[in-house]
Amino acid sequence: MCDALIVRSDECLLHVPGAEIWLGVRTPGTEIPERAMRIEQALRDHGHRVIDAGSHDDDILLRVHDPELVRHLRTVWDRWVEAGLTADDRHDRVVPYLIPSAGMLDGLPEREPTAVHAAAGRWCYDTMTLVGPGTWTAARAAVDVTLTAVGAVLTGDHLAYALTRPPGHHVTRSAFGGSCYLNNAAIAAQALRESGHERIAVIDIDAHHGNGTQAIFYERDDIFYGSLHVDPGAGWFPHYAGFADEVGRDAGTGANLNVPLAPGSGDTLWLAALDRIIEGAAHHGATALVVSLGVDAAAADPESPLLITHEGYEESGRRLAGLGLPTVAVQEGGYHLDTVGELVALTLRGLSSCAPSSR
Repeated sequence: MCDALIVRSDECLLHVPGAEIWLGVRTPGTEIPERAMRIEQALRDHGHRVIDAGSHDDDILLRVHDPELVRHLRTVWDRWVEAGLTADDRHDRVVPYLIPSAGMLDGLPEREPTAVHAAAGRWCYDTMTLVGPGTWTAARAAVDVTLTAVGAVLTGDHLAYALTRPPGHHVTRSAFGGSCYLNNAAIAAQALRESGHERIAVIDIDAHHGNGTQAIFYERDDIFYGSLHVDPGAGWFPHYAGFADEVGRDAGTGANLNVPLAPGSGDTLWLAALDRIIEGAAHHGATALVVSLGVDAAAADPESPLLITHEGYEESGRRLAGLGLPTVAVQEGGYHLDTVGELVALTLRGLSSCAPSSR
């Protein structure tokens, strides 16, 4: 067994969402800085090596995301302030009020609105994912955390964990939402691909389907995406994606595997679903693995009803490690502060169980 290398950044703590607008009501945010602090402390307590992220250019980021989305995220807070909106403390965060749908445009071209309060909905697809003064810095730092972890794996570490915050798997090429701003898992996969791995598997164990990761790679056959998650057809986010009949398109047909699960499924069904996805990744011929490591399927978590135990998480890591692939794990969800750190630590212990000795 070898310990995972842990990559982190103080800048990932700078995003303070302040709230979510849920069904038109302002509610407390759940994706808060303390999540990352609890995870890091648990991993230090478990004796893992911890390093700070290095800086990286935007090359990989801009191959995963539309440059205009990146520009929007980089500038929208300053534009919000310059427009005078923060003079009213009820507008202390950027939040959409108008989201242009295909039905609204009815074939007309998408345009960039002049008003920043309208532009907010051009790029963000929900009202839960607010932007504040530290959001861009934190999201961009999470990219550096991710790429540092990828670099460690490419230079000899078998397993590196990116303590990414905010999370990322709900971000498509050109839209963000679901408390996510930039897609760290997709960036990790793209970086591994460009560094010589011909086929990558991205396996998503977060409680919710990673609609963004799926969308980014949906027409590609070099990156397999597999997700086990609470059934969107049972009324769970992201509602419109994550169904079993979504198998990829064109060249990517067969490289996408969703296993939606009924609420209350528990460890046995969850792990059986994971086995199906692992089999799919092996059949795909992957030579490197990215794990979207969300722990919000846990029994105590307020965001999911899947009821997965601590033992289930450790076993999930052990089964993923059975693929024997160099692995980058990136943090996604997990919102129960008293257990999130231990759940991540147990999953990493499982992931370490079949790893070769570290360099």
